Amino acid sequence: MKKSLLSVISLLLVMSLFLAACGGNDSKSGEEKESAEKTTEPQQGGKVTYALGGEFQGLLEWAFYEEASDSEIIQFFNESLIQTDDNLNYIPGIASWETEDNQHYTFTFKEGVKWHNGEELTVNDWVFALETIAHPDYTGPRYVNVKDIVGAPEFHDGKAESISGIKVIDDYNIEITFDKARVNNLENLWTYPMPEKHFEGVAVKDMASSPQVRQNPVGLGPFKVKNIVQGESVEMERFDDYYQGKPNLDTVVVKVIDAALTSGVLQSGEVDVMSVHASNYEQVAALDNVNLEKVLGLSYSYIGFKFGHWDAEKEQNVMDNEKFQNLQLRQALVHALNREEWIKGFFNGLGEVVDTPVPSAHWIAADKEDLTHYEYDPEKAKTLLDEAGYKDVDGDGFREDPNGEQFSIQFAHYAGSNPTFEPRAKYIVQAWNEVGIKTEFAKGALIDGTLYYDMLEKDDKDMEVHFGTWGTGTDPDPSGLWGRDAIWNFTRWTDDKNDQLLEDALDVSIVGSDQEKRKELYVEWQQLWNEQLPIIPIVEYYDLWGMNKRVQGVHVSAPGLSDFHKWYVTDGK
Repeated sequence: MKKSLLSVISLLLVMSLFLAACGGNDSKSGEEKESAEKTTEPQQGGKVTYALGGEFQGLLEWAFYEEASDSEIIQFFNESLIQTDDNLNYIPGIASWETEDNQHYTFTFKEGVKWHNGEELTVNDWVFALETIAHPDYTGPRYVNVKDIVGAPEFHDGKAESISGIKVIDDYNIEITFDKARVNNLENLWTYPMPEKHFEGVAVKDMASSPQVRQNPVGLGPFKVKNIVQGESVEMERFDDYYQGKPNLDTVVVKVIDAALTSGVLQSGEVDVMSVHASNYEQVAALDNVNLEKVLGLSYSYIGFKFGHWDAEKEQNVMDNEKFQNLQLRQALVHALNREEWIKGFFNGLGEVVDTPVPSAHWIAADKEDLTHYEYDPEKAKTLLDEAGYKDVDGDGFREDPNGEQFSIQFAHYAGSNPTFEPRAKYIVQAWNEVGIKTEFAKGALIDGTLYYDMLEKDDKDMEVHFGTWGTGTDPDPSGLWGRDAIWNFTRWTDDKNDQLLEDALDVSIVGSDQEKRKELYVEWQQLWNEQLPIIPIVEYYDLWGMNKRVQGVHVSAPGLSDFHKWYVTDGK
């Protein structure tokens, strides 16, 4: 999903894997040497099978997808107008841009870029995407990436027929004006066009369920969708007219694979490329036919408290749930958790404890000495609960609230094929029960992963405390996840200081182009979250990728895999 977070990453891993010259000795014939040398060149043809660790929803269009599994599919056949380099700085791709004031931008498109249906990409396809997302009938969550364009709110409210801040100059040039100068207007802008011709006659309210999204998606990427078996697999074939050149592979198949079978399917060759969970690290590392790559990633997990609800009419979070507003209660719950042992036990130690909702790879990440580290200390947790008035009045082993009323927590965790989900969730439940806070699974069990985030978004009353995981994007601004108007702020926590810090960090009149000044504000923001604990940050993860040695040309970095058109296989299969 496109989210507003992150800028400069210092850690990157570039993988250039080439087949070495085959056996023999130094007395090879000229023909043999020439053949050996050729094996280092990308070969044409062949198929790669990429594994998904869980079922995909099938919303195969950037403007509508909701789950990471769908985005893993889309990345092979569709892409942004703008690219990022290895340090996650924005660089020209299909589009380049100019601005003198961070408010008025002129974009220029490459000519001759083709959609998979043969239509040429023009700026009108981008206008179509922006107006789709800003449309009153749009059902997705990405209006946040359009709302700052002049006229977008009026269009969104049905008071205008177009977005006044968008001016088409010609088929390849367009001007976009934002309501104010911000440091990250470009980074926060939606830069994924939609093929207007493909969606002709489809109402915005019907797009998410349309064949154009679910059965026959069209993109700009190196591969085009050939066949979809809903929830199971997507077969893609090479798109010869790809604007960066003809891809090497003939076919890419994205296939749902049970994560419990990771080592087996990699060893057998059923799967060529797969994200590897830390619990499978040792088994995969032992495979002779697989390269296992590790890089500190951009994802973290947390436990979030539900402080209120999402007001759809006002499009903002409202903090009206009193249950978790006692700070000592929240402090006690984090002290009750042994996060270090949790990481060792369920992730083979392949993660780091965090005390902020910003992974340490971010250039805005606060230094550890600037934050309070909540050590595992169950006795301190009990003391804090006593001081806050949470005491066992009736002698049943569980604490009542300060008013003497029964108190319990409904804790939500998603279900899936990962074998660690249930035991790690049970650990959290048990840890809180042991300090006297009665805790049970929301809905009585782990919740189906395909429903989980939809239930969170709709503020299901049984999901009082939830386990969540976020992967971050290219812009360090956390507003899209933790702002007052962020629908993905599932805690519904709001705070005036939170709003002000997030706003100031984007204000050109305050930070200008001074990255250090901007970082200071984000560090202060992290300190606020560290003090107030609307969430309990748990762990930032290492990303692990298992790749069959036959697959070459793969680029690995903190955001994931890229350069799909450069992938190739050495056996031609």
